[in-house]
Amino acid sequence: MESKPPARPAPPPSSASRPGANRNLRDDPQEVKLPPVAEDGMLKVLHAVIHFAVRVLAVLMVLVILWAVADVGYVMYQRLVEPPFLMLTVSDILVIFGSFMAVLIAIEIFINITLYIKHDTLPIKMVIATALMAVARKVIMLDFKDLDPAYITAIAAVIVALGLTYWLISYKPQPVKQEER
Repeated sequence: MESKPPARPAPPPSSASRPGANRNLRDDPQEVKLPPVAEDGMLKVLHAVIHFAVRVLAVLMVLVILWAVADVGYVMYQRLVEPPFLMLTVSDILVIFGSFMAVLIAIEIFINITLYIKHDTLPIKMVIATALMAVARKVIMLDFKDLDPAYITAIAAVIVALGLTYWLISYKPQPVKQEER
């Protein structure tokens, strides 16, 4: 015959075990966890619709990326066949860089969409990095001769704000080492 281990006596009731007392249920190993509350059927349907919409956006973003790559090739072809043949001016190079960066921004947006599909959360750090790349593209494409100084100052403020936000999100403080005495 197998003997059963002795049963643990229940702890004496305390003020913390009264209903409404402030306590953490996870701290008590004897506490029975309640089953998760079933989601509302309408919420399940709405979540399914949103997930379907995000998947459609992912497919559309792939089409946009492919179209943009074809556009980069077309822009390069146009610039290279114009006289002088196979020569690019600085403005031509800037137009091509702008096209490349537009494709890279679209790829980053696609990555954001796929991360949302996989993890059901939006990666804030990636969104800030995408915004920084979009502003960098804007700065590369600017013609500073025709711009108002207030516009340039506003773009500089946006760059500083996004850069600071990215740094704050990425910042991991290092533990302070105690000097030997």
